[in-house]
Amino acid sequence: MLVLSIILSLGFVFLSIILIHYVSVSKQNETKDNNSSLSGSMGWPFIGETISFFKPHRSDSIGTFLQQRVSRYGKVFMSNLCGGKAIVSCDQELNMFILQNEGKLFTSDYPKAMHDILGEYSLLLATGEIHRKLKNVIISFINLTKSKPEFLLCAENLSISMLESWKNCREIEFHKEVKMFTMSVMVNQLLSIKPEDPARRYVLQDFLTYMKGFVSLPVPLPGTAYTNAIKARKRLSTRVMGMIKQREHEEQEMKKGLREEDFLDVIMSNEDLNYEEKVSIVLDILLGGFETSATLLSLVVYFLAKSPNDLQKLKEEHESIRAKKGDEELLNWEDYQKMEFTQRVMSEALRCGNIVKTVHRKATHDIKFKEYVIPKGWKVFPIFTAVHLDPSLHENPYEFNPMRWTDKGKMNKKTTAFGGGVRVCPGGELGKLQIAFFLHHLVLSYRWKIKSDEMPIAHPYVEFKRGMLLEIDPTT
Repeated sequence: MLVLSIILSLGFVFLSIILIHYVSVSKQNETKDNNSSLSGSMGWPFIGETISFFKPHRSDSIGTFLQQRVSRYGKVFMSNLCGGKAIVSCDQELNMFILQNEGKLFTSDYPKAMHDILGEYSLLLATGEIHRKLKNVIISFINLTKSKPEFLLCAENLSISMLESWKNCREIEFHKEVKMFTMSVMVNQLLSIKPEDPARRYVLQDFLTYMKGFVSLPVPLPGTAYTNAIKARKRLSTRVMGMIKQREHEEQEMKKGLREEDFLDVIMSNEDLNYEEKVSIVLDILLGGFETSATLLSLVVYFLAKSPNDLQKLKEEHESIRAKKGDEELLNWEDYQKMEFTQRVMSEALRCGNIVKTVHRKATHDIKFKEYVIPKGWKVFPIFTAVHLDPSLHENPYEFNPMRWTDKGKMNKKTTAFGGGVRVCPGGELGKLQIAFFLHHLVLSYRWKIKSDEMPIAHPYVEFKRGMLLEIDPTT
């Protein structure tokens, strides 16, 4: 009984401390900061407002958390997120200032759990000279690949093959299917893994496990999403490292000429990279190329299903391109450049669907921007979704309207779908290229419907409520 009494007493004291702290923090932060004109609330002790901030919501909305706080505190407010005091910005000008001053006034600041999962040399986490070196290698891959006829051929043949496999299907889980398509394209170009190779499916499964770990609680126990993600990353690393070692052996045995060169060969020839950096570059390209492209393709199909007039315009554009080619003639770079409305559709799907909600930054100096003061050491979250759906920047922002992209230069200044500054995503054009080729054959081959309750959900990465389950019907 004595032990139980002591435990209960300690529990009561601990609870009292938490409540007192919570009340004091709430009172303190419900008032404006005299130096910065910022207000906000810090939420619960220790965890702050992190759970509410990352709570899943429709990706074509800003979510309840931001709606409530923007309404109460304005577009820029204080909070407590990911273990520290934070500034949350839904303001376009401040967001651009943050992105453009990466490495000067702000630095990347992702949670430790993401470091554990992604590894030390991930482009997302690296800073300074290491980031510059890794990014240059990835940019060289993008530039080399998009100009290769082999890449165009691979993307189109895999598109045709997947669409033909649906001929006897009434329903397909579209998001799952196109993940396999984009993964197949990327592993083929990077690692020469062919569609029939069982390794393709194993790589995809590990990447799906890898993704789930990003937004999980960092609980280092067997069976948790966090632990599974770390294990999946290790398996992927081991697979890529094994391929590097095998190719080094082939070079020694003078057998390299027996296969076609791919980008892994290019990475291996870079003497400035150590083994860990080479592996990390491969995983970064695979992750970005497969996940982002598959999600954008799914968003395009989702919004077109709700916009029959835009779907008809898209179909007419591709019918016009197809009419000038032979029956079995494949697409080329010149055909891609003619897909103007297709480009507008993809850009609008990025704006409405918001594949990336925010990025994690930290102030390295005390910073004053307009009337706002950001203290050194505070976390900073520029919210891309809020800018994309800001009615002061976009007329009827929740309406899917590709024609708003007629003035692309003007729209690019009001959107940050691929980030900005030194960390702007280098692979956007490559992803759009394979999506455009897939859409060409999809709109000419099928009609489709989505379930009435289907929607894109920010987790914070985008998934679909029903996996984008489509009812499909061949056009011929």
